[in-house]
Amino acid sequence: MRHLPAFDDPNLIVGAEHFSDAGVYRLTPDLAVVQSVDFFPPLVDDPFVFGQIAAANSMSDVYACGARPRTVLNIVCFPDNELDLAILEQILAGGAERVREAGAVVVGGHSVRDKEVKYGLAVTGTVHPEQIFTNDAARPGDVLYLTKPLGTGFVTTANKKDACPDALLEAACQSMITLNAAASEAAREAAASAVTDVTGFGLIGHALELAMASNVTVVLHLDRIPYFDGVLELVRAGFRNRAVKSNRAWAAPHTDFRCEPDDPVLELICDPQTSGGLLVSVPESHAAKFEAAARARSVPVVARIGHVQPYADKYVVIEK
Repeated sequence: MRHLPAFDDPNLIVGAEHFSDAGVYRLTPDLAVVQSVDFFPPLVDDPFVFGQIAAANSMSDVYACGARPRTVLNIVCFPDNELDLAILEQILAGGAERVREAGAVVVGGHSVRDKEVKYGLAVTGTVHPEQIFTNDAARPGDVLYLTKPLGTGFVTTANKKDACPDALLEAACQSMITLNAAASEAAREAAASAVTDVTGFGLIGHALELAMASNVTVVLHLDRIPYFDGVLELVRAGFRNRAVKSNRAWAAPHTDFRCEPDDPVLELICDPQTSGGLLVSVPESHAAKFEAAARARSVPVVARIGHVQPYADKYVVIEK
C-alpha cells in the first residue's frame, strides 16, 4: 500500500500507516468512528461456531483500538448451488449471537456465489478521539501482557486432519469466540500505552509491528508464553500451517533469537492466531492495576510475557 496515493484529511486520525489494526476517522471533537473488515474460510465443521469465531475475530480490531462495536455488515461467500442454505443460516446465526453479545447490531451485508465458503464482518465502532489505542505508542519501561493462550493455528490444522483431541478443540473454540471487550476495558482502566491484537502474523509478527511502529525493542520470554494444554503435542507432531514458516521468516531479520532454535514454544509465537488475544503495553507503574482490572473482568489470560526497552539493533528479542 506504500505505493498508493495517501489521503490528506485532517480528520483521518489513523489510516493504513504503522500496521494499524483499524482506520479511525474523527466526526466531531468528541466522536470518532473506527472501521475494520475481515473474513475467511471455515476453521471448524460446526457452522454456528464458525460464525461465532469469524464475528469475534472481525470485531477484535475495533477492541484493539479501544472502541466499542456499533454496527456490522455481513460479508458472505457461499456456493448456494452446491450446499444447503441451512448451513449459511447457521453461520449467520452464530455471527449474530456474537454481535449481540458485543452490544452491536447487524444492519445488512453482501453475498456472492463462490466455490469456497467464506464469512466475516465489516465493523464500525465508536470511540472518543482522545481515547484511541494505537500500536505506535509503546515506551521503554512498559511491560507486555497477552490476554489469550496461543495455539489456535496448530489446533485448527490438526482438526482438519481429524487429529485434534476433542477437549483441546473445545478449549480453542471457546477462546476464539471470546470477545476482546473485557481485555480492552482493562487496558483502558490501566491507561495502557499501546495495544494490538494477535492474529494472522502470530505473536512474533504483531510484536514486531508494535516495536517498529513505536521505534522500540520488545523482549519476549518463552517461559512466560501462555498456550493451550496439549498443544505442544501438536507442535511436536508437525501440525503447522505454512504461515508459521512465513511469519518467522518475515520477523527473523529484525529479531535476536536468544533461545534454542527448536524450542516448541518458538513455533507457537510464530503460529497464526484466529481471534487471538490483545497484546497490551502498560507502564510498569500501572501493571498491578491492569492485572486487577483484567481479572475482575474474567479476561481469559493475564500473562506478563515481556517488556519494552529502548531500540537496540533489533526490534524483537526472544529469550527463554
